[in-house]
Amino acid sequence: MAESADDRLRLLIERIERLEEEKKGIGDDIKDVYLEAKSTGYDPKIMRQIVRLRKLKPDDRREMEAILDTYKNALGIE
Repeated sequence: MAESADDRLRLLIERIERLEEEKKGIGDDIKDVYLEAKSTGYDPKIMRQIVRLRKLKPDDRREMEAILDTYKNALGIE
C-alpha cells in the first residue's frame, strides 16, 4: 500500500513539474508577443492594462472605473 502511495505521489509531483515547465514556456511566449507589439509601436504597459480590464466582468469594470474616477476627482487628477 505504501509503495503505491509513494508511486502516486511521485507521479503527481512529476505532473506538477511538467505543468510548471509548460507554464514557463507560455509565459515566455506571452513576453515575446509584448516585445513584438512594442517593436511595432504599441505600449506593452497599456496593453497589459487592457488585458486585465478585459478579464473583468462588465459590472466589475464599471464599478472599478467609477471608484477610480471618484479617487481621481478627490485628488484633483484629470
